Amino acid sequence: MVWSHDGVLGARQRDVIQSNSEGIILPKFRGKHDIYLEIGERRVFTGAVEWPGWCRSGRDEESAIQALLESGPRYSLILRSTNLGFKAPENALSLKVVDRLDGNSTTDYGAPDMPISRDKETIEADELHRLQMLLNACWGAFDKAVSMADGHPLRKGPRGGGRDLMGIVDHVINADESYLKRIGWKIVKIEEVRMEEKLERIRKEILDAFESAVQGDLPVIGPRGGKRWVPRFFVRRVSWHIMDHAWEIEARVLEI
Repeated sequence: MVWSHDGVLGARQRDVIQSNSEGIILPKFRGKHDIYLEIGERRVFTGAVEWPGWCRSGRDEESAIQALLESGPRYSLILRSTNLGFKAPENALSLKVVDRLDGNSTTDYGAPDMPISRDKETIEADELHRLQMLLNACWGAFDKAVSMADGHPLRKGPRGGGRDLMGIVDHVINADESYLKRIGWKIVKIEEVRMEEKLERIRKEILDAFESAVQGDLPVIGPRGGKRWVPRFFVRRVSWHIMDHAWEIEARVLEI
């Protein structure tokens, strides 16, 4: 199988990149990245408020922040083809904790699950475009990792566990479908044959769902009274999951 990011981008996604190649309004950068901590009993997540997808975890606050710091240059490479202006921090002094959240069982299981204070804010048109570009950049990184690993065995865990490459891709697609339900989007059921077609379809739905939620076209309360995910958290969770598995693939092939 030959993987190409251009090959799995739908026409709408390419339009998003082209229409926003100039004049993007960037987040104000004052020499420090605002970060948050989601603190569980056994695991801590830390992520950048303005940069979905740049999120790592550790057994405690110190190790989580260190993991985020060390992943800064890798995240910078992902955004290199955009004009979003990300600057990897040089040291921990360039990170400022602005939000601390109590984690839950999902946090300890291995996924960030708590919205931050900023997630409640309205998303204007320029930021909508910026977040769409970030999603596309994360998808590009995932596709590149899959392409690099295609035809190579993935290193197993200490107990011989771990999904194979296509198992990871399928898992990401299934997770994306569950995330779409959490934001209140009705998924189009199409039985695609090729994995690239599945990826293109689910990514188009993510972009459509995100824009619809931002515009207030999706219900904020579910049919049983449960709260839906807000748009900012939706993007944060989707992009974290993409990058977590992109970096997992790289680590299991290149042992980094």
